[in-house]
Amino acid sequence: MTYLPMESFIIQRLQEGGWRVIQRRADLTDLPIADFVSYREAEEWVNWKSGHPKINPYAMADEVDTQPRLVEIAIEPKSKADAEKLGIALVKLAGEDPTFEVSIDHESGQTILKGVSEFHLDAKLDALRRTCNVDARAGAPQVAFRERITRPAEVEYTYKHQSRGSGRFAVVKLHVEPNEPGKGYQFESRIADDVVPKEYISAVEKGIESALSSGVVSGFPVVDVKVDLIDGKYHDVDSSAKAFEIAARLAFREALQKAGPVLLEPIMKVELVSPEDCISSVISDLNLRRGQIQGQVIRGNAIVVNAMVPLMNMFGYVNDLRSMSRARATFTMRFDHYAAAPTPEDDPPFRPAIGMRA
Repeated sequence: MTYLPMESFIIQRLQEGGWRVIQRRADLTDLPIADFVSYREAEEWVNWKSGHPKINPYAMADEVDTQPRLVEIAIEPKSKADAEKLGIALVKLAGEDPTFEVSIDHESGQTILKGVSEFHLDAKLDALRRTCNVDARAGAPQVAFRERITRPAEVEYTYKHQSRGSGRFAVVKLHVEPNEPGKGYQFESRIADDVVPKEYISAVEKGIESALSSGVVSGFPVVDVKVDLIDGKYHDVDSSAKAFEIAARLAFREALQKAGPVLLEPIMKVELVSPEDCISSVISDLNLRRGQIQGQVIRGNAIVVNAMVPLMNMFGYVNDLRSMSRARATFTMRFDHYAAAPTPEDDPPFRPAIGMRA
């Protein structure tokens, strides 16, 4: 059997339902290969044809889970009957796919679906309707931004709360600094054993971890940060693990604000194949999307453009490219890295809550 590069194939949604695998050719004469009922079946066929046969997804869960979940949408059931089926269906879909995640936004109460791409979540919505018979309204796709600090900061926070009987008291002093990209969150206590009891140090770490999921720029998760506990004070009667947990959470959020927090956006590596007669329009459009052209090469009668483009500017690109090239250009993209997003002039438009479609 002759294997072809995975980039040689496109999985396309059909208007009448189902999915079609199309082989890309250098001369832009795309060749339809086969139709499938589900996106998963089409994807498995492409994996097989490109030399990546189907494997047990649970055996490779750790490797698969390293793919970042770059896109999220909010959904809500259209009826009470759908609401009863939705939770069961989502648990089933999440169990089948380690890269698909379901969570509840604590502020809005919305159900949030997270996946590796816009097409990935489209496939899950399609599975809800066709396989699980669940009808749901979906929000517009939202980029899964991240937040990161850019400089060190120190904060000492005193938490006092007096009520009838015993009160609450805790003093926490934290040092925060940026961690190396990809190293994630690290915590270390640098105080002597007799300064604060060990159970309170565990509560400090718990308080910090509870604040990592919602940063101070726009409420997105905080990544790549080192936190050191450098001092603390307690009271024999009024201190408790809960008091230290609260003090640590509030101290950490104050430290984030002082440490130059920035918003990070996912940057995609895009390969675009276009006829020569429309390449200028294609490149101009990429520039408008804040794309950085990496290079161009000639492939047969076509021009291949490689670029780095922010994911937030690539939603709906399939239709725009089809219009610009009269359906003759194709593209693929994959995640490359996170980079600092431009600072908005007005109030940051990047919100963790996602509105519903009409």
